Amino acid sequence: MSAMEENLKRVRDEIEKCREHSLTGEEVKLIAVTKTHGVDVMKEAIDLGVTDVGENKVQELTEKMDLIGDKVRYHMIGNLQSNKVKYIYQDVALIHSLDRSSLAKEIEKRAKQTDHIVPCLLQVNIGDEASKGGLAYDGVLPFLESILDYKHIKVDGLMAIAPNTEDEAYLRKLFRKMFALKEDIDNRHYEGVHMTHLSMGMSNDFGIAIEEGANMVRVGSRIFGKRHY
Repeated sequence: MSAMEENLKRVRDEIEKCREHSLTGEEVKLIAVTKTHGVDVMKEAIDLGVTDVGENKVQELTEKMDLIGDKVRYHMIGNLQSNKVKYIYQDVALIHSLDRSSLAKEIEKRAKQTDHIVPCLLQVNIGDEASKGGLAYDGVLPFLESILDYKHIKVDGLMAIAPNTEDEAYLRKLFRKMFALKEDIDNRHYEGVHMTHLSMGMSNDFGIAIEEGANMVRVGSRIFGKRHY
């Protein structure tokens, strides 16, 4: 058994164990974060059953899509510049980082030209960190309501990157706020909006995130080891 196979097994086992104690008991989608890792590494992951991969940078994402093709679903999980939308909007399964009006306008413009529907998650800056992108918690509903008329953007849920901390109680508080926000939006029954995905939790905190309601986690180093910069 290769190191990656062992790592994947551990991660999958932990996901299932935490799901037993989660708020919802939902299936949890694993996004394997392959940023900075080469195509050979991705191919091995795909051979081991990985179906969804996440990338932070558009250039790296498009290069890998060109080489690997449709053997896996691609997720744009990093900050997305408006001028890079045209390179990926038709090919990704999900954009996790919709967080501002200029980006929404560009996605809508591009997608309208090709009559394409782009699934997106609204990124929430749940820890109110100046160094991170995302909508302020109190700004999510106004932003969502401002893009309801965009017929080529399909809001499919929420995404958050929690602060890098070992304070488990604080993390649980933030993840619970995200789950509450998802439920609030769901109960408002906005036309065309579906809170299908709650993407939160990474290598250091995905177990806590699952227990607090995440049904999508983004795991890199726990599967692939340290990144190669």
